Amino acid sequence: MAARNRTGQAERRAAQREQRRERAEARKRRRRILYMAVSGFVALLVIASFVVAGLPQGAATISASKAPAYVEGVGTQQTIMPSALHTDGVTVAYNTTPPTSGNHWGRTASCGFYEEGITDEIIVHNMEHGQVILSYNLTEAADVERLRQVVNSLRDQQHWLVTRFYPELEPGEVALTVWGILDRFTGIDEDRIKKFFDTYKGNLLSPETQGLGQGIPCTSSAQVLP
Repeated sequence: MAARNRTGQAERRAAQREQRRERAEARKRRRRILYMAVSGFVALLVIASFVVAGLPQGAATISASKAPAYVEGVGTQQTIMPSALHTDGVTVAYNTTPPTSGNHWGRTASCGFYEEGITDEIIVHNMEHGQVILSYNLTEAADVERLRQVVNSLRDQQHWLVTRFYPELEPGEVALTVWGILDRFTGIDEDRIKKFFDTYKGNLLSPETQGLGQGIPCTSSAQVLP
């Protein structure tokens, strides 16, 4: 009888030890799963932070006025030329200085501030996409720097604005153009520049943008918002 009791006790202790071992193994498995889940989540956060950091500033929230027509008092309307074809390598005779419509080349200029000229035939294609062109013929370095400061203060200028030196203007003149609209004046009028840009950036003035229902920014992969 005593031997049977001892055998039973030994079996119970062995069973208890096995249960404790199984519970300990289960706790370890849960800790490993939790650790891997947390590590994976942290890794995803790190990767996402690099992706977001690599996006152009404001890429997901580019705003556009989507102006569908001329706004009274903001520039003056110009006669639209009869065609807007791609005529690569061909010099086009435009009906305004700077041009506001017409045939053009297939490439566009990246948005930015250029202290050298950009060919009219390229610029017209930018305007067809709903972008604003700021042309200048400023003779003083201080005036060029002042214009640069004004440009940098414009919201979304990096997506909708090309600023270029343009010797066809009179010395000291500045001109703003979009498809079919021109504003040309002497000196740097910050309020006038801002109003024109905010009114017409991402406009729907050309047949192409009207067909798309939105302008095409320089960073065309970004979402355009009203």
